[in-house]
Amino acid sequence: MVVRARKQIVNEPATEPLEATGEIKLGFLDGFIGFHLRLAQDASYRSFTRQADDDLLKPGRFPALAIIHLNPGISQSALGRAIARDKSTVSPLIKDLQKNGFITRKASLHDRRSVTLSLTKKGERILDKLLARAREHEEELDRIAGASKSRLITLLDKITNGVA
Repeated sequence: MVVRARKQIVNEPATEPLEATGEIKLGFLDGFIGFHLRLAQDASYRSFTRQADDDLLKPGRFPALAIIHLNPGISQSALGRAIARDKSTVSPLIKDLQKNGFITRKASLHDRRSVTLSLTKKGERILDKLLARAREHEEELDRIAGASKSRLITLLDKITNGVA
């Protein structure tokens, strides 16, 4: 569901009820970068999932599988840092990926307190499917961003690294 709203910066609540106008006021939210980042991320995720298998697209699976594929033997904590997730959300994700046969967990040879993660053949097949969909989705985003894509990525990186 997309929320269409009047573009005005107003800090007071509407004088008429929403039912009468049919317009949602964003007020001060319209000037908040974080609010727009969230809307854009949600819209992007909805678009990505629309054409992919629902059972494959639990949140976090695609980036986790991609990072594990690109970094076989990565630790769980390093994976969490790479996908910007804390231990409380990475642990259930890892358990889910292992339960579904997408990854293996092995004790680290260098640190007994740590485990390393690798994709299974099934995980590689699932990643290939998700990557094909991600590439289609990225073409859609490229069309929207146009020549501003590299600037947009630069700005998003600045935000990521500036507020972290």
